[in-house]
Amino acid sequence: MMKRFPTVVTTFLFAGLLSAQSDAPFHCGSGELHRLSAAVLNDPLLEERIAQADAELEDFTRTFVQDASRGGGNYVIPVVFHIIHNNGQENISDAQVFDAVRILNEDFNRLNPDRVNVRQEFQSIIADVGIQFRLATKDPEGVCTNGITRTVSELTNDGTEEMKALINWPRNKYLNVWVAASADGAAGYTFRPGSAQWFPEEDGIVLQHTYTGSIGTSSASRSRALTHEVGHWINLSHTWGSSNEPGVASNCGLGDEVSDTPTTIGWTTCNLNGATCGSALDNVENYMDYSYCSKMFTVGQAARMIAALNNGTAQRDQLWQTSNLINTGVNGNATLCLARFTTSDPLICAGSTVQFTDASYHDVNNWNWSFPGGEPSTSTEQNPTVNYAVPGVYPVTLAVSDGSDVLSVTTDDLVVVANSPGASAPLVEGFETVSELADLGWTVLNEDDDNGFVVTSAAAHTGTKSLRILNTASMTGRIDRIVLPTMDLSQADDIILDFRYSFARRNSTNDDRLRVYFSNNCGETWSMRKQLRGSTDLATGSDAPGSFVPSASDAWGTCQVISTSSAYNVPNFRVRFEFESDGGNNLYLDDINLNGAPVGVEDLGAGGHSDLIVVPNPATSSAQAVLSLAVGGRSRVDVVDVLGRTMGLVHDGELPAGTRRFDLPVSTLRAGIYFVRVQQDGRSTATRFAVQ
Repeated sequence: MMKRFPTVVTTFLFAGLLSAQSDAPFHCGSGELHRLSAAVLNDPLLEERIAQADAELEDFTRTFVQDASRGGGNYVIPVVFHIIHNNGQENISDAQVFDAVRILNEDFNRLNPDRVNVRQEFQSIIADVGIQFRLATKDPEGVCTNGITRTVSELTNDGTEEMKALINWPRNKYLNVWVAASADGAAGYTFRPGSAQWFPEEDGIVLQHTYTGSIGTSSASRSRALTHEVGHWINLSHTWGSSNEPGVASNCGLGDEVSDTPTTIGWTTCNLNGATCGSALDNVENYMDYSYCSKMFTVGQAARMIAALNNGTAQRDQLWQTSNLINTGVNGNATLCLARFTTSDPLICAGSTVQFTDASYHDVNNWNWSFPGGEPSTSTEQNPTVNYAVPGVYPVTLAVSDGSDVLSVTTDDLVVVANSPGASAPLVEGFETVSELADLGWTVLNEDDDNGFVVTSAAAHTGTKSLRILNTASMTGRIDRIVLPTMDLSQADDIILDFRYSFARRNSTNDDRLRVYFSNNCGETWSMRKQLRGSTDLATGSDAPGSFVPSASDAWGTCQVISTSSAYNVPNFRVRFEFESDGGNNLYLDDINLNGAPVGVEDLGAGGHSDLIVVPNPATSSAQAVLSLAVGGRSRVDVVDVLGRTMGLVHDGELPAGTRRFDLPVSTLRAGIYFVRVQQDGRSTATRFAVQ
C-alpha cells in the first residue's frame, strides 16, 4: 500500500504541450482552494469537511470488491458539454465535442489504437475500466437535447466558478464539462469526490477549447486532457501523488494509493526508460502523468475509479443508475426529436457553393433536402453540397426520419446569392426610400433572434430615417451584423467608406463595439478595417439610462474607412458592419457611402499637377493650396470629400493669372481623404490631400 495523502482540488497542465502555447512555468493547481467560490471558501470548516470525506472514501475504496457482473462497459455516465463562448473560436463545433467523447470512450475501454505501443512491461495491466460516456439526449426538464449547450459570455475568458455559475445541470444526473477560452490559467481542472462533495454547483470539469478532442481548435497531442481530468473526477491522483510539481525528488515520499503504479517523481517528457524513486521502470505512459505520451490506465487505477462510482461521495453512485439513464436519455432508446442543419456560409456570390451539414437528433437514418434555386435542387445525402448560379434569396428545407417518425425544418431566405460582378460604385444610402434592409438587398444577421438592425424613423442625421439596433443590458456579449451587397470596385483607386453613427452608453463601464470589415472575395473571408469602442470613440451622446435617441445633428459622429490596397480592387467587394453589445444603449447608423473613386472631380494626384498642390500633405492642423493660373478669370475653389460633397468654400470670385495661396479649413475636417477642387470656365480639376 502506497503512502496516503489528502486531496482537495486537482487541476492540470500538460507541460510538454503547454510549451506550444506559452513559455510560462509548468503549474498544476492540485489543492488550490482559490478556484472555489467565495461562499464555499468562507466556510471555516471546509478543509476539515474535505479531509473527512476523503478519509471515508479511502476506507470504502480499500474494502470495496467490484461486482463481477458490472464489468465491460456496464457503467454509463450521462455527459453534458457547456460551451461558454464570446462568438470566438472557443465556440467549438459539435463535431469537436463528438470527437472528444469518442476519445474518452476509447481510453476508458482499452480501445485506443495507441495502446499497442505501451511498453511490454505494462501491457498486462492495461485496464479496460468499463465506463461509457454518453452525451445526454434529455435535459433536466426532459426536453430534447444533443448534450451540448451554448452560452454567450465574456466569462469564457475567465474560466472560474463564476463562469460555471452561468449554467450547470444537476451533478447527480450529469457529468458537467465546461469548454471555454480559458480554464482559469490551466489547460483544464476539476475536483475529486472528497472535495466536490461540499459544492455541487461547481462539480465538473473545465477545459480550454484547445484541449478538447483532437480536431478543430485542438490537436491529437492535446486530446487526452479530458481523459486525465475524468480520472481525477473519479478519484485518481497524479501518478506521483499530491504535489503540484512533477519531476521533483520529494515526490518519492508521496504516492497515489494504487499498488500497480510504480512510485515516481512524475514526468514532463516522454522518457520511456525513466526509472525514479527506486522503481525498475516508471509508468510514464499513464494517463495521470504529464509525459504527453499517455496511453493507459492500470488495473489498480480502474478498481479505484469503480469504487468511487459505487460510493455516495459527491453522488457519483447516482449517475449510472438505470432510472437516471432513462431520465437523461442515455439508455440507448433515444428517439428522433429535432430536425436541424448548419451551413458553411449562406452569403455567397453567383456560381459558388454552400455546404449543408445535418445536425438533427437522434437516430436519424433518412434525409430529404429541398434546395429551390440550387443544383442539385433535391438531395438524400446527409451532408450535401449545393451550387447556386443565379443571384437571389432562397429557402432550404430538410426532412429527417428515423424509419418511423418524420420531422422537418424550413429556413426561409437562408441562402443569399449576390451578383458577381456587383453593382457599380458609388453606393450612397440614407434609407429614406425603404422600409426594411431587404429592400436594398442588404442582409441582416441576427443569430440570437433578438433586437437586430432595422430601418427606423425615430432619428436620422439626414432626412427622417436611419438604421437602429435597440441595445439592451440583456444583450451583453451578443453580436449583430449587416452585410452590404457586392460592389464592383475592379476599376477603383482608393476605396473609401464613410458613414454617420450615434451611440450612448448606459453607464461608464459599457464598452460596446462597432466594427467594419472588408472582403475581397464576396464575403468568404473578412478583414477588420475599423473598430469604434464605447470606452473611447463610439459614444456621441452622454450616458443615458433610458432608451437613447439622438436629438440633434451634433449627437452624430462621422467615420471614414480607407483602403489603398489594390487587393480590394475586385468585382465582388463587400462591407460588413458588426455590433457587439456590452449592455450599452442604442446604436444608429446613417448616410452610408461607399466609393472607389472620387465623385464629380478629376483627381490629378497629390502634387501630380504643377498648377495645384497642397502643402503640407498629409496635413494635421493646417495646410495651404498653392494654385498657379495661366489665365485669370472667375474661379471657384473649394474642398470636397470623396463623394464630391463640399466641405468648405475657399474662394468664389475673380482671380488674376499667377500663383496664389489659400488657407484650407483643415481644423474642421476629420481624418481622411479630401480634394481641393478648382472650377474655371467649365473646367474642373482637383488634387488629393490627406488629413491625419
